Amino acid sequence: MKKFSFLFMLLMFLSCAKEENGLSTYKWNDYLGGPDRNHYTDLSQITPQNVNRLKIAWSHKLRDSGQMQMNPIIENGLVYGVTAKVQAFALNAVTGEEVWKFGDTLKAWHSTSRGVAYWEEKNDKRILYTVGPYLYALNAISGNPISTFGKNGRVDLHLGLPKSAQKKFIISNTPGTVFKDLIIMPVRLSEGADAAPGDIRAFNVKTGALEWTFHTIPYPNEEGYNTWQNKEAYTNKMVGGANNWAGMAVDTKQEIIYVPTGSAAPDFYGGNRKGQNLYANCLLALNANTGKLLWHYQFTHHDIWDRDLPAPPNLIGVKRNGKVVKAVAQVTKQGYVFVFNRITGKPLFDIDEVPVPASTLNGEEAWKTQPIPKLPKPFARQSSDLTEADISPFATNKEALKKRFNTFNKEIYAPPGLSPVLLLPGYDGGAEWGGAGADAKNGILYVNANEMPWILQMEEAQEISSGTSIDGSGLYNMYCATCHQKDMGGLPESGYPSLIGLSDRLTEENVLDLINSGKGMMPGFPQLSKDERKAILAYIYKGQKKEVENNYVNLKYKPPYKYTGYNKFLDSNGLPAIAPPWGTLSAIDLNSGKYLWQVPLGVTESLGNKRTGTENYGGPIITENGLLFIAATKDRYFRAFNRNNGNLLWETKLPAASFATPSTYIIEGKQYIVLACGGEKLGTPKGNQIIAFALENE
Repeated sequence: MKKFSFLFMLLMFLSCAKEENGLSTYKWNDYLGGPDRNHYTDLSQITPQNVNRLKIAWSHKLRDSGQMQMNPIIENGLVYGVTAKVQAFALNAVTGEEVWKFGDTLKAWHSTSRGVAYWEEKNDKRILYTVGPYLYALNAISGNPISTFGKNGRVDLHLGLPKSAQKKFIISNTPGTVFKDLIIMPVRLSEGADAAPGDIRAFNVKTGALEWTFHTIPYPNEEGYNTWQNKEAYTNKMVGGANNWAGMAVDTKQEIIYVPTGSAAPDFYGGNRKGQNLYANCLLALNANTGKLLWHYQFTHHDIWDRDLPAPPNLIGVKRNGKVVKAVAQVTKQGYVFVFNRITGKPLFDIDEVPVPASTLNGEEAWKTQPIPKLPKPFARQSSDLTEADISPFATNKEALKKRFNTFNKEIYAPPGLSPVLLLPGYDGGAEWGGAGADAKNGILYVNANEMPWILQMEEAQEISSGTSIDGSGLYNMYCATCHQKDMGGLPESGYPSLIGLSDRLTEENVLDLINSGKGMMPGFPQLSKDERKAILAYIYKGQKKEVENNYVNLKYKPPYKYTGYNKFLDSNGLPAIAPPWGTLSAIDLNSGKYLWQVPLGVTESLGNKRTGTENYGGPIITENGLLFIAATKDRYFRAFNRNNGNLLWETKLPAASFATPSTYIIEGKQYIVLACGGEKLGTPKGNQIIAFALENE
């Protein structure tokens, strides 16, 4: 740990002052700007008139490079965040100098992190963040673990889960939601039949003790239990998931926490979990003190498309009959916005239960209807909207694309089958984990979206013999080939790297850690024995088919169908095969359900920087005085838009793409905007900088 300078201590005291140089001190000390998750600020030093004077005020180069999804928080005169290798850090908010860092960069091969949570009570100031399956509490000033929290400063996120889940994969990518002395934790799980249950759990911030649990797969005598035909689903022997991974919002006055949940596992084939499957794919309104369910709404019944809710909801005010209704708005991967009365759960726009196609797979029963709001209209195109005329005008292999396009099932909610389904919006949305920004006072939502088409297809699963052994190639095909392909060539354009020549890039120990713990989009496989992991490694590195004891054959349930992989519908140049826009930014008036504007977000360099829009990850921040700041795009730009009309006011190219949501704060009378530039995702170059912008001195 670094020693503190006199300047730092002075700045820490200044940051607590109410005014500095006539301007209120503003701290971005909660994920996405506040418990309402609105990415909103009333800071006004940077204006539409002077935004073109923004320059880099400071930058900090981290030791690690690679994807950083984190939204920095600012408190105590410090910028807190997480590196690409999941080290927590604190930087001086004025200079960018490192104050402390926690974690071992050499051993951290865990998934990317979206940041940290902050809690304080008098002089007790804490940073809470996760590494692998552990939730840590750190002293916010020194970075040292707080020994009275859990066991030596950390709590295992398996705490409170059933015995069947104690060795299953569990991590957290997103900061927990702090309410009073509780932190309610989002978790990421496996998406196969071996998934842990997605119970929503609150831990005591001071002690780490488990305070309450809500079962997202209900137990007998709990509401929702009868929505599962498999009456043993709650035992977690063959069914799991229904977890919150994207984060939550909390109404601190009403003391209600709003929790969006994901799909039940396994993904894509639900023959062993027939039924509506509450409380998967729901917005849950829970008493934040006790976890008691107040109301819920399910967005996808019996999800077989991986249509988990991708972002925290927004807490806003919406006008109805001359009065302002406290509302909660939830964006979805499908490109829909659902708006509810925050207290009662009553929809503020009509929602139709629309008939959808039946499944063609043996043993599967797709739900007969799915909910679609009448307003607002989708903020991303739907697969059913597309015709041959929508094949990309930039493609050089149009005829081949048209021929393939005509083989796809393009119906809304077309179920997975042995024939290909065109999924648009794709697996990553529509809306993604960056979430929407909002002007809560005026009921306006700002959301960026992907418009990348993906191909959904199933195949009959490989028969696994009932013997007691299996070789490394069999294990690879079961656990790795879906993403990295049977030939190990990967799908780089979809974000899944080639494993060919992996021994030149990573040590054996690194790969074994990756298989166990996961990283980025890759889940971990802690259920595999050490011998099984070594067998996979030997096959990848040397082509050896070493046999080991086969734990898989002992599973009671093996889905009869297997997903063929995450394949994008691309042209011969690796660009989306459909016409632009490929990424958009929209402003929606939730008072009326009408769009104020929509513009493409991003340019494509290979097309001469045409404003086609690009894939994008990370959200906007919204200013009261008329600005919207967003990075997120693969083209490496950071942009400012006029939030009233969507006009681009300013842009600058970053040293690496920022797949993250910016933050803003004011200290010593100067407003800063800070963001993480890690690149790596979508095949972009890696970066390692935290950059803060401010107005240049006149």
